[in-house]
Amino acid sequence: MSQGNRRLDLEEVNGVTVARFTDKKILDESNIQIIGNQLFSLVDDDHRQKVVLDFTNVEYLSSAALGKLITMDKKVKAAGAKLRLCSIRSDIKEVFKITRLDKLFNIFDNRDKALEGF
Repeated sequence: MSQGNRRLDLEEVNGVTVARFTDKKILDESNIQIIGNQLFSLVDDDHRQKVVLDFTNVEYLSSAALGKLITMDKKVKAAGAKLRLCSIRSDIKEVFKITRLDKLFNIFDNRDKALEGF
């Protein structure tokens, strides 16, 4: 996969896959498609059991991007894996609250907390 298409920085920390979004704004339909595919392949192709999604860089998420996260959650649960989210800006966290996605996802303040006891 070419670096230009990479929308996630992946890192392994003690058996946990940390995927950090590289885009500030996740809006563009084709980008969202790429991000979704990269996320899904972590579970479908690489069979990662523990995934942390790191939102440090993300300033804006579209509703289509939220849809990908919901699909990711379903895939993770179907695979018997675990997913955690971290470092979500407060305005984006508001959207998670309004859409009740804060109930669906395990959300942690920062990466260290997300990795604790995973």
